[in-house]
Amino acid sequence: MHKDMTVPCENGLINIRVGAIIMKDGKFLMAGNKVRPDYLYSVGGRVKFGETTEEAVTREVYEETGVRMEIDRLGFVHENYFYGDAASNLGKLIYEISFYYYMKVPADFVPVSQSFTEDEQEEYLRWITPDEPVKYYPQFFRTELLHPAGEVRYFLTDERQERQRG
Repeated sequence: MHKDMTVPCENGLINIRVGAIIMKDGKFLMAGNKVRPDYLYSVGGRVKFGETTEEAVTREVYEETGVRMEIDRLGFVHENYFYGDAASNLGKLIYEISFYYYMKVPADFVPVSQSFTEDEQEEYLRWITPDEPVKYYPQFFRTELLHPAGEVRYFLTDERQERQRG
């Protein structure tokens, strides 16, 4: 089994991640868990060594929903500096590069959550609208999924700047 593309670097970590944009009837599918109930996150996960990002997002969607789905297109590339909140990375600075793919959603798609977090917490799936008053990541979904662009969009999020201001 290949390992996740998480690499220690100085006192932090580097992650390469994929996310799926699964949209249906004006809503999109997000994941959550009971350990961190204050926010949702995109269906997806880390790329495994030896995988392409396309292979990884296809695998992650299947693992998390039970449905094999085709990729429509790459939608976003996201560079993200944030501080870990899982037991394995608590407080560590993480540099993550994420690739978000729009998926071809079958008309009869009914997801079944089958996944667990790295801390072995069961995840759940939830359909939300972009304007739903709940915290979710990535935050740019809130505006970008209202009117999806035809080209690949790039975003940078940097919590280091927020901590310096706070």
